[in-house]
Amino acid sequence: MALDFEQIYKEHFTDVYKYVLSLSRDETIAEEVTQETFFKAMRHIDKFNGSCKLYVWLCQIAKNTYFSLFQKQKRAVSIVDMEFSDTESDIETDYLDKESTKRLHVLLHDLDEPYKEVFTLRVFGELKFSQIGGLFGKTDSWARLIFYRAKKQLQEGLK
Repeated sequence: MALDFEQIYKEHFTDVYKYVLSLSRDETIAEEVTQETFFKAMRHIDKFNGSCKLYVWLCQIAKNTYFSLFQKQKRAVSIVDMEFSDTESDIETDYLDKESTKRLHVLLHDLDEPYKEVFTLRVFGELKFSQIGGLFGKTDSWARLIFYRAKKQLQEGLK
């Protein structure tokens, strides 16, 4: 199967970039990971057997690339100090907001896969359930169920 890589790049770059952006929520990281994804795909295009859609294959490479980068950064970063603003606002309210945000972040981080990724793709990536299901090779009903369960776990954790 002869694939025109330039055509693949033109057709799928924007969608893969949006997918990575939904994972990272950082344009610089999304661009870096997307470029690396297409580099890896070009090197391994002979391994694409057509058992899934090309877009899904590219997103799987992107997801693995992103999480590899994320793990490297996670190991490299030590404890991050919380910043306190010097504004005139009520410090107690700011503290409670920061604590709630921190708790939610920790809960989201501690979710098992695929709950964490499905929730992130839906909420931050604003992907449709059908798109999320497609990325996992599942149905949109599966994506809805996993999202619902992730949301319930987060709500329970915040109580």
